[in-house]
Amino acid sequence: MTQLQDGQNIGTEISGANCIIEKRLAEGGQGEVYQVNVNGKLMALKWYFPHIVEQDPRQKERLENAIQMGAPNDRFLWPVDLALAPEQPSSYGYIMPLREPRFKSLNDLVKRRIEPSFRALVTAGFELADSYYQLHAKGLCYRDISFGNAFFDPDTGEVRICDNDNVDVNKMAGSVAGTPRFMAPEIVRGEAHPSTQTDLFSLTVLLFYILFNHHPLEGAKEQAIHCFDLPAMTKIYGTEALFIFDPDDHSNRPVPGVQENPLAFWEIYPQSLRDLFTRAFTDGIKDPENGRVQENEWRKTMLSLRDSIIYCPHCGEQNFYDVDALKKQGKLNPCWSCQKEIVTPPRIRIGKKIIMLNHDTKLFPHHVDDGKKYDFSEPVAEVVRNPKNPNLWGLKNLTTAKWVVTTADNNMKDVEPGRSVTMAVGTKINFGTEKGEIRV
Repeated sequence: MTQLQDGQNIGTEISGANCIIEKRLAEGGQGEVYQVNVNGKLMALKWYFPHIVEQDPRQKERLENAIQMGAPNDRFLWPVDLALAPEQPSSYGYIMPLREPRFKSLNDLVKRRIEPSFRALVTAGFELADSYYQLHAKGLCYRDISFGNAFFDPDTGEVRICDNDNVDVNKMAGSVAGTPRFMAPEIVRGEAHPSTQTDLFSLTVLLFYILFNHHPLEGAKEQAIHCFDLPAMTKIYGTEALFIFDPDDHSNRPVPGVQENPLAFWEIYPQSLRDLFTRAFTDGIKDPENGRVQENEWRKTMLSLRDSIIYCPHCGEQNFYDVDALKKQGKLNPCWSCQKEIVTPPRIRIGKKIIMLNHDTKLFPHHVDDGKKYDFSEPVAEVVRNPKNPNLWGLKNLTTAKWVVTTADNNMKDVEPGRSVTMAVGTKINFGTEKGEIRV
């Protein structure tokens, strides 16, 4: 039975806005979520069950603090107001932005109900790492990073993070310890409470799920358990937590024919990403304080992955440019889909960044100016095809300033806004703040 009725008026404590219940959207362990009309704008309302209000006396205080502090960024469906109903004094709720239908659950990804591209997946990985970085920078701890509170657009990778009512000051005692399978081993073992350090572990599990469609600790040891009860879960995720690709202990490798996803995906991604996850689930388990991979490293890695995407010329599937594979064997691994050899497109090196110049590549401010870190506001360049010669490709200047270009034979010329430079090997582009060189 719903707690609130369609058409019911709900009072808002801070803004005094008129809030009308339109329809019930969902029910969870803490309460119900409704679509509401707040002064003509569609929003969402989470309304708590009375027993949850009784169990968690600090809930309202956390919400008030969150509302006063404001969202870390626009990816959070953050509380904006408290909601009260005089006829139901034993409960209350909070108003937040409404999640658009284009955002899908990460459960949909794991169950293969959606099939996003690698570009969308690594973009989602970046946005999650960046969003939790912004939250932690405010001295806050999320406490419960998991599938249930992260959504993404499978076409673009853009994310939305909900259930922000559990967010609290770092290391503050609270009623929520996390979600099974996502909690850090030290929490599972009863040795620690949620903190930014345990958030880092949960974030890494979430990223592993997104990219490998599997849990990083569920291998042969998990398959050998016939009754997955609390003692078994404590063993797998706490007392005997072991990465499925641990380089020194192979006893928890994924079981072929049963746990195929991690075995298939592990070989697709570049060695640099595999090394980072290995560190996160070896050092990060043994030494939680010093061994965890930080959000900033994930941000850089996800953007590097995004920039390294290449298309198979035979089947069109997205693959990755792996520098380590190239150094080791003199060529890239064959396409994961059709197994044919991959011919790499031109690439541009800007500082330490390498960006593959595909037919759909765009450069953004963060590519050409280190002072504009993670700035995706407007593209500054894009790969275009010469309208008079379809076999000739160029890089188009989308800014309002000219570029100074030096060709391989040392001729210099200006590339005005709206004009393009041919993507020829050895061409150097001065973007004004950084310089890039086109290579093959």
